[in-house]
Amino acid sequence: MFVANLATLVLSNIPALAAVMFQEGAGIGWDPISLWRQMGVLAKVVVLILFIMSGWSIGIMIDRAMAYGAARKQSRMFAPAVAGALREGKIDEAIKVAERNKKSHLAKVVTAGLQEFRVHTLSSDIPGEQIEASRRALERAEAIVHAELKRGLGGLATIGSTAPFVGLFGTVVGILNAFRGISESKQTGLGAVASGISEALVTTAIGLFVAIPAVWMFNYFTNRVEAFDVEMDNSSSELIDYFLKQRNLVRK
Repeated sequence: MFVANLATLVLSNIPALAAVMFQEGAGIGWDPISLWRQMGVLAKVVVLILFIMSGWSIGIMIDRAMAYGAARKQSRMFAPAVAGALREGKIDEAIKVAERNKKSHLAKVVTAGLQEFRVHTLSSDIPGEQIEASRRALERAEAIVHAELKRGLGGLATIGSTAPFVGLFGTVVGILNAFRGISESKQTGLGAVASGISEALVTTAIGLFVAIPAVWMFNYFTNRVEAFDVEMDNSSSELIDYFLKQRNLVRK
């Protein structure tokens, strides 16, 4: 009820509040240094937490952007090279090509399948077991690569979902400071609550500033990972088809 009354007071006096905040010598303005000094301890802690979350999310964004870019670039070079080697039946050459593109998500999966197929080719295993072993190796490699591609995205999602609530906590603290200003000054004008309202609005704005890019980038990176998963599934399926053709040629 108190919060609702304060919100009504502020909304109904927005022009007057703006005049107070911009008034020279009023003590409340948009100077970050003076605003920081006027903040309470809890509000400062909230701002520091939000800046740490922002730095963490930016680090994740840079890391994932670089990893996905390298994976895409090397995969574009790897795919035609390994396809040419397999068409000529040079499995060893295909493995060498994959090992030269270690950042490619496709190379990591294909290497596991080719190595397993080569090991069973040199052994006396049942032909059907050779294909199944290669299929299991591909599935294990896909799971590992998928986990590597998703690394850090959970933290990005956590930041995007919790940063607004951290900012909201700062908002509550600012409103409480506004009530304290009314109590100490024994006045009910906007001058008594301007400091607390300013503190509340700043923490809210910072929380949204941290959360919105984190949510956007999480959705973007999730779509990239899903596209990589489709590419790995297609490559695994094509490689199994190749192994089946090779087994049929050996039988003939």
